[in-house]
Amino acid sequence: MEKVRIQKLIAQSGLCSRRKAEEYIESGRVLINGRKCTLGDKAIPDKDIITVDGVRIGAVRKRRLYYIMMHKPRGYVTTMKDERGRKCVTDLLGSGYEGVYPVGRLDKNSEGMLLFTNDGDFANEIMHPSHHISKTYRVTVRPDINDDQLVKLASGVELDGRMTAECSVVVLDKQPGRVVLQMTIHEGRNRQIRRMCEAVGLEVARLKRTAVGPVKLGMLKPGEFRELKPDELRAIRTAMQKKQ
Repeated sequence: MEKVRIQKLIAQSGLCSRRKAEEYIESGRVLINGRKCTLGDKAIPDKDIITVDGVRIGAVRKRRLYYIMMHKPRGYVTTMKDERGRKCVTDLLGSGYEGVYPVGRLDKNSEGMLLFTNDGDFANEIMHPSHHISKTYRVTVRPDINDDQLVKLASGVELDGRMTAECSVVVLDKQPGRVVLQMTIHEGRNRQIRRMCEAVGLEVARLKRTAVGPVKLGMLKPGEFRELKPDELRAIRTAMQKKQ
């Protein structure tokens, strides 16, 4: 039987995404047949014994795969469990969705579209930088915006010593002391939209993700969630293939 990379087997078991599995391997938490493994190691499915923190990963099994869209409300953190006792997005899902976890993040004060899955390969593909899946946001900033700030946001600003990629910026509404923008980026840096706006002197009053790739949040209300429709899932997969 052909050997498979250990991080892929862990992801297929439903424990976590492939990226998270790689972090577990690098931190020494994964053993294969009793020895510590390293990135690049492979194993024979259903034969070699793989453990994470001493718990054996079950054999890769046929299970239902879930692809869920949630309208994350403000005030919730994007994590499975929070040591500080804050409200977690997984609290809103309840039971019945085996092994799902958030794909990407939205900070506590942001809201909007958040994907969940138990398909480790899908999660890894959608988050991988090489695929450049677009993310669209509705951003309310204060107090006003000028042409110079718009140009800087669109062409790129420096964050952590390197420039952000070009992005789309459209003014949706402009009122005294308040401007609503639509921003579409193709990166996934930490708190990127907020930091970009702050870098050009704008205060973000509200931040809402309205789309991931070609799939839109639509009329889903805060706290509500639903499974992606087959055509939505196909559209995301097609968008990922086009970026390769």
